[in-house]
Amino acid sequence: MAVVIFAVAMAWAEAATVYYLRVMVDRVDPYQPIPLPIRGNLANVEIVREAATLVMIAALGTVAGRTTTTRLGYAAVAFGVWDIAYYGVLKLICDWPKSLFDWDVLFLLPLPWWGPVLAPICVASLMIVWGTMITARQVTSGARSDRSTLCWRLNGIGAALALYVFMADSLRIVHEGLDATRTVLPTSFNWPVFAVALVLMAAPVAPLARTLSLRG
Repeated sequence: MAVVIFAVAMAWAEAATVYYLRVMVDRVDPYQPIPLPIRGNLANVEIVREAATLVMIAALGTVAGRTTTTRLGYAAVAFGVWDIAYYGVLKLICDWPKSLFDWDVLFLLPLPWWGPVLAPICVASLMIVWGTMITARQVTSGARSDRSTLCWRLNGIGAALALYVFMADSLRIVHEGLDATRTVLPTSFNWPVFAVALVLMAAPVAPLARTLSLRG
């Protein structure tokens, strides 16, 4: 509960910061021509701010967990809650997004990620489910099975696919330079490939669910 409360508070701070920045550059709705206006050192400051956010989430997981696995689990829960609450707060303070299918710039590292709001919420929900299961009291650490290794390999493939879908438009013009990637607007989202990526990323959840049901 403490991790969730921290993540919600962090989401408010994050959403407020993003709101201030978007008001400054007239991009409350980021899906506009030149979605990431470059003014002074703003782009670099924003990239470092995003990196700092990830460091904060990792630090929270480290403090909350007692083992490497539970630390990852708490970090996953924090990330998922933070991401979903972030959009909830933005909706509250500026009535955006209008729908779950509004486009958003998700991250700038290493290139701009684009996707409908629903896409990161799906990933965040999966992270919350996995993190909650892995940190449940009934789950104890043990030897890693071949099946578990396979699940994580599938998860890695799914994560790579999802990253590709999010950065597809930026990758298409990255040869023109990083500044060019900040002006591109996506026109379509590859939902079929993203759905496959989501299923693959969910691979580690199945054995955890089975373990919990058996020990329940």
